[in-house]
Amino acid sequence: MQFPDLPFDDIPEVLVSYHFEGVAFDLPDQYALTDWLVEVATQEGKDFYEVSYIFCSDEHLRGINVEYLDHDYYTDVITFALSEESIHGDIFISSERVEENARTEGVPFLYELCRVMVHGVLHLAGYGDKSLEEAAMMRRKEDYYLQHLPVIN
Repeated sequence: MQFPDLPFDDIPEVLVSYHFEGVAFDLPDQYALTDWLVEVATQEGKDFYEVSYIFCSDEHLRGINVEYLDHDYYTDVITFALSEESIHGDIFISSERVEENARTEGVPFLYELCRVMVHGVLHLAGYGDKSLEEAAMMRRKEDYYLQHLPVIN
């Protein structure tokens, strides 16, 4: 059997994948989100290799926090870097925690979700948030990049 030549150069490379683990919500224009996240990496001087977003429940993320980080508390995002040279990793996000944060901050769910998504990319770019100074820098970066997000602006 002879297989035809296929134009593999025309197949777009998947740089960001989005997975839902026991939660469901609309994630608008994933292509625009991906382009935005790749642009964040470019602005930060990092090559964007691959990122998997896993949206999950509070309990699921707390379980990951306990098992892998030995932290027994809820959080909105946990980032696992797979490379120090490029943006490559897994970012787990509790959609329940994001929803609660959005209500507390008085912002739309999508806005807060994008804040947490870019927060994960900034971690992969090398930014921390443990000290007050690091957290302030992280927030400034998040705010800057959110101003350039096409799906909510």
